[in-house]
Amino acid sequence: MGLVARTAALLMGSVAIGMVGLQGAAAQSTNVNTDNVNARNVTLLERLVIGAGAPKVAIDTPQAVTVVSQDDIDAQQATTVGEVLEAIPGVSVSGSERVTGQTFNIRGIGAPEASNQEGRIIVNVDGATKHYEQYRMGGFFSDPELYKQVEVLRGPASSTLYGSGALGGVINFVTKDAEDFIADGMTGAVRVKGSYNSNGAGTLASGILAHRLTDNLDVLLAGNWRRSDDYETGDGSTVSSSSFEALSGLAKVTARLDDEGAVRISYQQWDSDADDQDYAQVGTMATFGTVDRHVIDRTAIISYENPFSGNDWLNVKLSASFSDTTVEQTNATGIPGVPVPPCLSSNIFCDTEYGYQTWQLNAENTSEWHGENWDNYLTYGIQFARQTRTAEYTDFFGNPRIFEHHPEGTDTKIGAFVQNEFVFDEKLTLIPGVRADWRWLEPAESIGLNQEVDDVAFSPKLALHYKLTDEFGVFASIAHTQRLPSLDEVYSAPFPSFGLEKELSTNYEAGFSVSGYDLFQGGDSLQLKTTGFYNDISDLIYRQCSSAATCLARGMTQQYVNLNEAEIYGAEVELAYDSDYVFATAAYTHIIGKNTETGEYLDTVAPHELALTLGGKVPDYGVSFGWRARFVADPQDDADVNDSATSGRQAAAFNVHDVFVNWKPETGPLEGTTVAFGIDNVFDTQYKEYLQNDPAKGRTFKLTLAKQFDY
Repeated sequence: MGLVARTAALLMGSVAIGMVGLQGAAAQSTNVNTDNVNARNVTLLERLVIGAGAPKVAIDTPQAVTVVSQDDIDAQQATTVGEVLEAIPGVSVSGSERVTGQTFNIRGIGAPEASNQEGRIIVNVDGATKHYEQYRMGGFFSDPELYKQVEVLRGPASSTLYGSGALGGVINFVTKDAEDFIADGMTGAVRVKGSYNSNGAGTLASGILAHRLTDNLDVLLAGNWRRSDDYETGDGSTVSSSSFEALSGLAKVTARLDDEGAVRISYQQWDSDADDQDYAQVGTMATFGTVDRHVIDRTAIISYENPFSGNDWLNVKLSASFSDTTVEQTNATGIPGVPVPPCLSSNIFCDTEYGYQTWQLNAENTSEWHGENWDNYLTYGIQFARQTRTAEYTDFFGNPRIFEHHPEGTDTKIGAFVQNEFVFDEKLTLIPGVRADWRWLEPAESIGLNQEVDDVAFSPKLALHYKLTDEFGVFASIAHTQRLPSLDEVYSAPFPSFGLEKELSTNYEAGFSVSGYDLFQGGDSLQLKTTGFYNDISDLIYRQCSSAATCLARGMTQQYVNLNEAEIYGAEVELAYDSDYVFATAAYTHIIGKNTETGEYLDTVAPHELALTLGGKVPDYGVSFGWRARFVADPQDDADVNDSATSGRQAAAFNVHDVFVNWKPETGPLEGTTVAFGIDNVFDTQYKEYLQNDPAKGRTFKLTLAKQFDY
């Protein structure tokens, strides 16, 4: 941890000096009109956040939030969605780098070994909630090429707008639109893209058609084919079943009803059909053998938005969505060496089809009031969701059976929320909010239980942001949320777990932000945001033991129970600079998590990390280039550091470096062309992410060529 500690100390010292320097420089420089951010360079912390109430830039949001843009996704040349998120403070991808083995972790919440962890983070695609949990599988199946933006809102304060139980936070994926590609005065555009990476011979072929049918009607069609062989780690080892082939696509129609109102209808699908894949996708475990697995994820959405700029009472957002995720597993080999047919040794090796289908309705409105020196935005709405969970297998004799460890049933929720944002004198922002979610769990007749479970969860919060000057602001919040037990936790066989208490989380957060403009050259911009938090969690739901044999040895039943009390606390520091010729970002995360009953460290909390990016630009030629690095400490629990005798995650400190160069000429015959080249893990370092169960990729050369044709 020495290198990380020294680097972190240097960063924190620079922050302290920078605070004084920023305020002094800002006082001496001419004030920049921050309402017109196009007049200067816009940093990561000045990107618009639309998922935290009234739109505002990230640095002025009294919550830790990061916005990943289309340029970030393109520069990363990401193969998986997880790669898009890896540099965000407090955010980790757990499980594995396999495309069907990834789950998310925010501030120590989320782990692949316990399926119920996924329910503590809310994941949305254009407002449609995505959820999937299955033994030894990831929780989100998609392709980064479908998206133009990702918002990550960290902490339980997100529960007010998105749903109770977001102990970790919320991840919002935003898909591409036709208007992102159609230039002014043009009717449409065709964009083709190809990518190659050396580690696993990964290939992407992508095409987009954006067409304006009328002045008020646009259509977007996008398709992607992506494949890869098994990747190699830094020491040359091959990670089995990391190969894949996937097709994905997006179709979206946007109709403008007037100058402001718009209706959007979209459908997207991700499809992967692979034979002889490891049964365990969240980490290599040869004892589970292999299986043929077909995964299809579908999302259909219709939405209507209208800000009604002439009417302060109306700013309407309505949406209806359907999400359908199915996983079909056949031809499992079972446990190697066991001399019985796989389906007889365990029903997890029988031919099985798992599924989650979710219907969702959202209705939201914002009403405004304005005074001489104050503004008020009242956001309120209701949400309805009904999710059906299925799991059926065919036993050795060809009979259809119900998978008792993946209980079938329906989960119905109705949520109502209200959040008010009061802004006084353009300095003080006060945001109280409250949400109530009513939930009904109903088991399917197939599992032989008829006891329904219903309950209600509340999520209140209070946040404030105060600008002491145009360059310096402070913020604080307190947020409480409650997570209700899931179908899996209540009805899993052989012993259902009725009477579970709600998980409770109370989060305290405070921090400050500093901005400076025209510091080193005209139009440059520098922002710093520091956030400290303390999350007190109680009545965490866990399964007493993972197998019947373990339970028997311990004298327990294989049930879910309320066991743990935990505390997770830490700090996040974000620094961003941009100018005509130089750009840089830094993100430092320091999180500690403990079981307060036993004093043991939580094994879901990633080690301290510092992520840095430093780059340059040659604007006359459309060239940008740079270096990215991550410095990651040893795990907080010494038992997890390279100790094969423990059951810990067995990781060690590492640092990994990437370089990149991008070329986007804006004039001449090559206008509309993009060339991106990068080398990930330049020094071919052998390392393993703490929350992942396989070593990471070794050195990888990446090349992307794209061309847009306007008409």
